[in-house]
Amino acid sequence: MPQVSLDLVVFLVRQRCTHALSGNSSGVNCSFYFKIGACRHGDRCSRLHNKPTFSQTIVLLNLYRNPQNTAQTADGSHCHVSDVEVQDHYDNFFEEVFTELQEKYGEIEEMNVCDNLGDHLVGNVYVKFRREEDAERAVAELNNRWFNGQAVHAELSPVTDFRESCCRQYEMGECTRGGFCNFMHLRPISHNLRRQLYGRGPRRRSPPRFHTGHRPQERNRRRSPDHRHSRF
Repeated sequence: MPQVSLDLVVFLVRQRCTHALSGNSSGVNCSFYFKIGACRHGDRCSRLHNKPTFSQTIVLLNLYRNPQNTAQTADGSHCHVSDVEVQDHYDNFFEEVFTELQEKYGEIEEMNVCDNLGDHLVGNVYVKFRREEDAERAVAELNNRWFNGQAVHAELSPVTDFRESCCRQYEMGECTRGGFCNFMHLRPISHNLRRQLYGRGPRRRSPPRFHTGHRPQERNRRRSPDHRHSRF
């Protein structure tokens, strides 16, 4: 029998109680939305997307932009970006977002970023806080913010166990669906950064880049992969 985490059992029971109290007993739940907090059919899905009213996990939709997919030269042609440059760019992004959210809202148990290409998963950042109250406050505040020139779209996510959400074939280098797989392709951070963020190593503090209220004034930004992200 497959092992089910205690977090997942608690979440299922609480969501079932909420669903029963709402009086909506018809329809079938969407298994993809339940497992990964996203569905390629979106609002057109014929199954139910029961959005949680409480969760430790939030998702920041389409926040990360892989420079290998977006880097362009001045004439609009695609600009080659090496794997080393991409990893450095990604580590900087991950550290800035992780550090800012943890300092502002509370302890983070886990943070994961999707490297999928499908619209419903591309660049999604999943952050699991230790406390549900921290996740709720983060969603309320982040939806009024901008990051790197784009509005932040945050919501509570039903994902509690990322082992159930990720593509095992991708982890073994065998996924035949590529970037359009419907399960999470989680991009790993470097070992040094993992030790720094999740261990007890020193963290570099830097000024907040969250922008509140109105959209920040547009500036000429380089399209090169080594630019630093504007914080929230």
